[in-house]
Amino acid sequence: MKRFISILAIVCAACVSCTGRGEGASQVLKPRIVVMTDIGPAEVEPDDNESAVRLMAYADRFEIEGIITTIGWNCDPYPEEWAVYLKRVIDAYQIDVQNLMKRSLQDGFKSIDQENGKQELGYWPSADYIRSRAMMGSRRAGIGVIGPDNDSPGSELLIRLADEDDDRPIWLCSWGGANTFAQAVWRVKQERSEEELKKFLRKFRLYTITDQDMQYSMRMNRAYSSHQWLRRDYAQDLMLVWDESAWLNQNNLGKANWDKYAAQIQGKGAMGKVYPKFLWGVEGDTPSFLNVMPNGLNDPNDPTQIGWGGCHQFGISPDRETYAWTNWQQPLKGISNTYEHKFYPDEFNDFAARMQWADTGSGNHNPVAVVNGTQNLKPLQITGKPGQKLKFDASRSFDPDGDKLTFNWWFQEFPDETDYPAISNPSSGKISVTIPDSATGKTYHLICEIHDNGPFTLTAYRRIIIECSK
Repeated sequence: MKRFISILAIVCAACVSCTGRGEGASQVLKPRIVVMTDIGPAEVEPDDNESAVRLMAYADRFEIEGIITTIGWNCDPYPEEWAVYLKRVIDAYQIDVQNLMKRSLQDGFKSIDQENGKQELGYWPSADYIRSRAMMGSRRAGIGVIGPDNDSPGSELLIRLADEDDDRPIWLCSWGGANTFAQAVWRVKQERSEEELKKFLRKFRLYTITDQDMQYSMRMNRAYSSHQWLRRDYAQDLMLVWDESAWLNQNNLGKANWDKYAAQIQGKGAMGKVYPKFLWGVEGDTPSFLNVMPNGLNDPNDPTQIGWGGCHQFGISPDRETYAWTNWQQPLKGISNTYEHKFYPDEFNDFAARMQWADTGSGNHNPVAVVNGTQNLKPLQITGKPGQKLKFDASRSFDPDGDKLTFNWWFQEFPDETDYPAISNPSSGKISVTIPDSATGKTYHLICEIHDNGPFTLTAYRRIIIECSK
């Protein structure tokens, strides 16, 4: 009976926690992502190999619509033979996914035709599906190559994805340059109307790890990059996130904690065996998909919400000419930096726990957040008034393994805001929040953070957005 109850809880955690059952929602679909990577030999680009392993360890959380090999700081032109390093990670995933599926009690794969449809959160895709989505993109960098001779299987894929009957946005995770996407934009501009181009652009969200559509030695020559063209001409229709905080912390904190990677990531399962030691930094590209991670912490469609990939605001970009969602200036850079340090232990532990599953087929599960009777990854919307006391109850949150839970409630810090509501007993499952008298017209973001006491002390989150009326 105890084993039956444990299995039932795991099924609830893997499936029901994604449905928002308390709000009557249906099964939730994965966020759609496309990766553009300059993956290569470990002596040149080890960080892309590392990020590819982590991505595969989370293949149940993302609908991986494409993995496009393309140019980056260290490869112009991109050597076609480097794509073998992506293949190596996918081959390792094919071995490890048999253990990873045990995490959610999945006992097989759907057909390729079904996998090419909409994937539900919690589903581990087959390696054959991932292989079918891996292809070459632009092999040359810069705005100068955009044109009739720069089409690629990758740019053609992006156009097909945008044309699919699917309301979900497509997140482009640019580990290298986004030249492949720029080429797709150029092609659509040539062949479709202005309104159709706008519709195409609005389908995508582009998160770039700095600007790598150029060689590293010329990285300050922003005009060389096709990214500047995208920011200059399409800022009103394309959400372009230019990160200059999370990727630096991911690199540096990884180097500072390399002993943990060596002990808990390298050698764990087949994927751990192809996880190389760092050269420049550790997994500098990973924040591009951590930003989209469906863990209840943030809605990536609102870049101001802090998540594992940092936070951003719309403003002048580092080229001081174009505009993007970015975090290169104070005070936002300092705020994002503080949270990135705060989250780093949890996001590493989450990865390490998954690599244990890949290695042994057993391990810890994340707790499940239930706030005010609702079990959902979407933010909980609340209306409050100045001076009002609001009550929040997360005591019905649970852990699939029966682990003990601890709670931490806090308000996200935003630039130019200093007066936040007071929280009673922030380490309790039940709290009250007193809205300041000065809160008229303001919005506060309350985070419920929950840890279990199992291996790696895994985390769950729920965001509560409090809109204050008069």
